[in-house]
Amino acid sequence: MDAFYASVEQRDDPSLRGRPVVVAWKGARSVVCAASYEARKFGVHSAMPALRAERLCPQAVFVPPDFARYKAVSRQVREIFARHTGLIEPLSLDEAYLDVTCNTSGLVSATAVAEAIRAAIRAETDLTASAGVAPNKFLAKIASDFRKPDGLFVVRPCDALAFLAPLPVERLPGVGKVMQRNLAELGIAHVADLRVFAADKLERRFGRFGKRLHELALGIDDRPVTPNRPTLQISSEDTFEHDLALDDLAPHIMRLAEHAWAAHVREAQGPHGRIARSVVLKLKTSDFRILTRTVTPAEPPSSAQLVADIACALRQRVTLPSSTRYRLVGVGLAGFVDRDSFEAQRELFD
Repeated sequence: MDAFYASVEQRDDPSLRGRPVVVAWKGARSVVCAASYEARKFGVHSAMPALRAERLCPQAVFVPPDFARYKAVSRQVREIFARHTGLIEPLSLDEAYLDVTCNTSGLVSATAVAEAIRAAIRAETDLTASAGVAPNKFLAKIASDFRKPDGLFVVRPCDALAFLAPLPVERLPGVGKVMQRNLAELGIAHVADLRVFAADKLERRFGRFGKRLHELALGIDDRPVTPNRPTLQISSEDTFEHDLALDDLAPHIMRLAEHAWAAHVREAQGPHGRIARSVVLKLKTSDFRILTRTVTPAEPPSSAQLVADIACALRQRVTLPSSTRYRLVGVGLAGFVDRDSFEAQRELFD
């Protein structure tokens, strides 16, 4: 979906159309959830501090996010997907992979399916979507950004190598600023450079990721589209208006534990019936250092209060000076297992 949250706001409030819209709470610690294309012209983008967005685009209209509304639209879009294939792998509310190798709508090509989906989204939601059509997930993901907004880009198998060659390496998944610098030290700036670099040298330098980079440079990605991926972690976090000491975090941890536990209950009642074994405490210091502490108790957590108690106790494993101040705290649940298999294993040892 194109600038999804911001587009929903512009659709539902005609006075916002054509104006730079930033979906974010105003405040010193708020971050941008989404920016309309009008705001992006000023350099505003998702995950940017709201204060910086305001400086870049003083005329921007700030709208607080309404996730219930965005989720409702997301369900509409998923229903459109499901008319064409059952192989849908959601990445977020506004993005998904679809395998249409054997589509159920009788259309003759993946391109025709993408065109039909985009037309239905426009007709039924009054929003636009962009699509990438390619022989694998990696190529489709890159292609989906090529004609945004409201675009369609097709990478045919015979064109994949030529399509990839001129792209900067930072377009590859997993290549952030640090990896980009590491590759630059080897004289690798574009995918074409990566392709001719010896695969064994990449693997020696970067381990398994080096091998993965070489495969991506050749357009190789064998990952299947996986519907209903099992949950790996549930978390809730909050950024404070003012930095806090470690001892002052307990009430915030309790509130976040309640949010995380509510999501855990929904997961446990879902089709997979999965439960979490581990509790995670996440902290971000005033100088943006990120810490995580995890524990797996003998018995899975059984309530929000117990999750909060465990997360609070994890503060004792933080060895930074007591003068350290924290700008963010998060509480998570991880180590998910199937409830039935866990109960069966436990009975073996009773």
